[in-house]
Amino acid sequence: MTSRPTTSGGHRPSRAAARSADAYRDTIEALLRPLATRPVESVAVPAALGRRLAEDIHAPVDLPVFRNSAMDGYAVRAESVVLTPVTLPLAGVVAAGAAGQTPLPPGTAMKVMTGAPIPPGADCVVPVEDVHSDGATVTVERGRTAGEFVREPGTDVRTGELLARAGTTLAPRHIAALAAVGLATVPVFQPIRAAVITTGDELVSAGTPLRPGQIYNSNGIALAAALTANGVTVVSVEHSTDDPARFRALLSAATESADIVFTSGGVSKGDFEVVKDVLGPMGGEFGSVAMQPGGPQGLTVVDGVPVLSFPGNPVSTMVSFEVFARPILRRLAGLPEVEVYQVPLRNAVRSPEGRRQFLRGRLVHDDDAAPGLHRNPEAVEVVSGPGSHLIAGMAWADVLIDVPAAVTALPVGAPVRVWLL
Repeated sequence: MTSRPTTSGGHRPSRAAARSADAYRDTIEALLRPLATRPVESVAVPAALGRRLAEDIHAPVDLPVFRNSAMDGYAVRAESVVLTPVTLPLAGVVAAGAAGQTPLPPGTAMKVMTGAPIPPGADCVVPVEDVHSDGATVTVERGRTAGEFVREPGTDVRTGELLARAGTTLAPRHIAALAAVGLATVPVFQPIRAAVITTGDELVSAGTPLRPGQIYNSNGIALAAALTANGVTVVSVEHSTDDPARFRALLSAATESADIVFTSGGVSKGDFEVVKDVLGPMGGEFGSVAMQPGGPQGLTVVDGVPVLSFPGNPVSTMVSFEVFARPILRRLAGLPEVEVYQVPLRNAVRSPEGRRQFLRGRLVHDDDAAPGLHRNPEAVEVVSGPGSHLIAGMAWADVLIDVPAAVTALPVGAPVRVWLL
C-alpha cells in the first residue's frame, strides 16, 4: 500500500496566521515526504520512459551478442593483407542478420555489411573505402591488423553486468540499452498520482463562447501540464462551481483516486470562497504567506490525502506550484533539482516591503538580447508586471526572479537569485 500522511501526529498542519514562503514550503515538504514510499509495478520497456527503476537491472545477454563487422567492407585474415596492394578472390557475401557460419578460406575475402557476423577464420575487416572490386575479386590497397573493425561479444556489456541502478529515472538512453539486451518489461515505482480541481462560477472551457463576466479556465490545464512535466501522473482534472455540494463531491472522488489533490481558487477573503468554506471545517489551514503573487494559501489533509489549495489568479497558481510543490515533487520522482542562478538585473525593480516577490524574468547574454536558457547567463530582465493575472506575460519568461521580503528596491546590476521555470 502507498504510505499516506495521517490527520494526526506530526504531519497535521498547524494553524498559523501568516508565515514565510520557506516555512510554508517546509510544511508542505514534510507532508508529502511519505509519498516517497511507492509500490512497484512491472511495465513494458517503451512505457518506462521517465519512470524510476525499483531494482538493479543486469544484462541478460552479452552486447554485442556475436562477433560482427563495424563497417561495410571485406572480412579477411590479416596475414593475407600484410603486403598491399593485393588481390584476393571473393568467397561470398554476408548480410546483416545472416545466420550462416561459412568459414573464410585462407587467402580469400568475404564481403560483409555493418553488423553482419564475422565468418570463422576472419580476424579483421577492410573498409570498402580501401578496396577495388570487380565482383569476383577484391584488391586491397591498405593492410589491416587483426581485430580492426571487428566487434567482439561482450565488449559493450557482459551477461550479468550491471546495466542500470535502482532509483535511476529512465531516459531515452536507458530505454535503448534495456531494449538492446532484449528486456520486455522492467520493475519501476508507481508514480505519484495527482488530481486537480479548479473552482469558480466564472470559468468556462476553451472553445465555449464567453458571456459577460466569464473567463477561460487555464488553471486546470496549466496545473496538469506542470504536474506531468515534473514526474506526476494526473488522474483527473475537474472544475467545480461555487456550490459547496459540487466541490465536496469532486473532492471525495479525487481523494479516492489520487495521492495528492491540487485546487485553485476559493481560498481568499471574499464571499464565495468554496474551497475555504468546505475545507476549513475539515481541519484545513488557510492564511497568508508573505509572498507576491500567491499570498493566500490553504493546506488540508482529507482521508490521509494532502490537499494543496492555491489562489485562483493564473500567475498566482503557477508561481505557487513552482515555489511550494515543484521542488519536492521532482525529488520524489527522481528528477534533477530545479536549477538556481545568481545573475545581475537588467532592470531596476521595486518590491513591497515584507513580502517576498517572485517576478517573471528572462535570461540573456550581454552580446545576445534574444531570449534563451544559458548555462552561464550574463543577466536577467523582467518581462512582465507583478500582476497575478498576467499569464500571457509569464509565457515569455524562463525564470522566476526571487526578491527577498526585506528588499524594497534593487538597481540595475544588482545580483538576484533566479529559478529556472
